[in-house]
Amino acid sequence: MTNPFEDESGPYLVLVNEEGQHSLWPAYIAVPAGWTVALAAAPRSECLAHIEKNWVDMRPLSLVHATAARTGAGRA
Repeated sequence: MTNPFEDESGPYLVLVNEEGQHSLWPAYIAVPAGWTVALAAAPRSECLAHIEKNWVDMRPLSLVHATAARTGAGRA
């Protein structure tokens, strides 16, 4: 059995969770709780390009917000 996450010819989704983390997900597997579809079924290479373009800060959003609050970022 091949790994469904490494099937170059299969369709994938890009999922995003509440922390802004992205995931490549086989289109035929149900989307897990806590994740939403950010890119509908597309070729694996297109999904990976979408993730690379849109997930530029690997930190969870809760950490981004905590860091901003600590440093006063965003204050006028």
